[in-house]
Amino acid sequence: MWIWDEKGKKKIEDKPKNYFSLENFPKIEGYNLEGEFDFDKFLESYLHMGFQGSNLGIGVKIFKEMLEKKEMKLFLAFTGNMISSGNRELITYLVKNKLVAGITTTAAALEEDVIKCMKPFHLGNFEVKGEFLQQECIGRIGNIFALYDRYLYLEKVLNNYFKTLNVKEVLSTHEFSKGLGEHIGKDEQTKEKCQESFLYWASKNNIPIFCPGITDGAIGDISTFFKKNNPTFAIDSVKDNVVLTELLMHSEEAGSIILGGGIAKHFLLNAAIFRDGFEKSIYVTTATEFDGSDSGGNQEEAISWNKIKPEAKRVKIVADATIVFPLLMASTVAKKIDTTTHK
Repeated sequence: MWIWDEKGKKKIEDKPKNYFSLENFPKIEGYNLEGEFDFDKFLESYLHMGFQGSNLGIGVKIFKEMLEKKEMKLFLAFTGNMISSGNRELITYLVKNKLVAGITTTAAALEEDVIKCMKPFHLGNFEVKGEFLQQECIGRIGNIFALYDRYLYLEKVLNNYFKTLNVKEVLSTHEFSKGLGEHIGKDEQTKEKCQESFLYWASKNNIPIFCPGITDGAIGDISTFFKKNNPTFAIDSVKDNVVLTELLMHSEEAGSIILGGGIAKHFLLNAAIFRDGFEKSIYVTTATEFDGSDSGGNQEEAISWNKIKPEAKRVKIVADATIVFPLLMASTVAKKIDTTTHK
C-alpha cells in the first residue's frame, strides 16, 4: 500500500492492511424481469436496490411488522396535502378498518376531507401561471386544482356544524374533529359520500384526530366570525396533549408512520417523549435535515430527544409520499395480511 513519510516521499507499507470484508453484506441488485412478473418479489427487491429504494424496502418490512404485531398500536401523522391527493382513500381505509390508534394532522386535512364529500379536486399542472388560475377562481395545491367554490360549500357545512356546538363547553381539537365527523354523516350536503371520509370513520370507530394547528385555514376563519357572536367559544389544545400522551403511555408498544413534517409530525413525536419514544417508526418526506428544521429532521435527531427509542426499527424514506405510501399499502394491507389483532 502506498503511504507518505514525513518528508513527503512515497513508500510501501511493510505489512498490508487487513481490509474490512463485505462478504456478508447484501448484494446490490434490481428485480429480474426475465420470466413471469411477481409483484410481491418486485416489492421485496427494493431492499437490494440501493439509495432510497432500499429505504422503501426497509419501510415495507417495518410496516408489515407494525400491522402484524398484536401489542403494537399504530399512530399516523400527515400533512393536509395528503388529503388533497389520492392518499386520502388509503388513509380512510386504515381508519375504517381500525388499523390506527390515533392521528395527528393539520386543518387542511379536515377541511378538504369535508369538501371531497361534496365536490372533487382535479388534476392540473405544476407550471400553469398563478395569475391565470387566480382570474379563473382556481386554487392550486401543486398540480392539484381546487375551484374556489369548494370553499363556499365547505363554509355552509361548517356553519351548520358550528350551530350545533355548545359554546359553554370548551372542546379539544379531537373532540371538535369527532363532532365534525359525526356531522358530515348527517348534513344533507355531505352524507351521501360521507363513507369516503376518514373523519367520518374516525368518529364511528372512536379514533381520535388531533389537529394542533386547527385555526390555520378556513376553520380558523369561520371560528373567528363565530367567536365574535359567541365570546365564550374556545378550543383547548392542552387537552389534546393530555389525551394523546395517555394513549401513548398506555400502549404496550407503539409505532408511527409520518407522512411529511411540520406540526403534525412534531405533535406526535413530542407526545412520545412521555413513553421514551416509539418502538418502530417510518418517515416519508422530501425534507432534509441540513437546515435544522423539524420537518427534515432525521431519526437520529428524534432519538436524541427521546421521541424514538435508540433500539427502534426505523427508516426515513426521502421521497414523495404520493409515490411511497401507496406502495407501502400495496405491500401490506392490499395483500390482506392478518391485521385482526388491531381490531
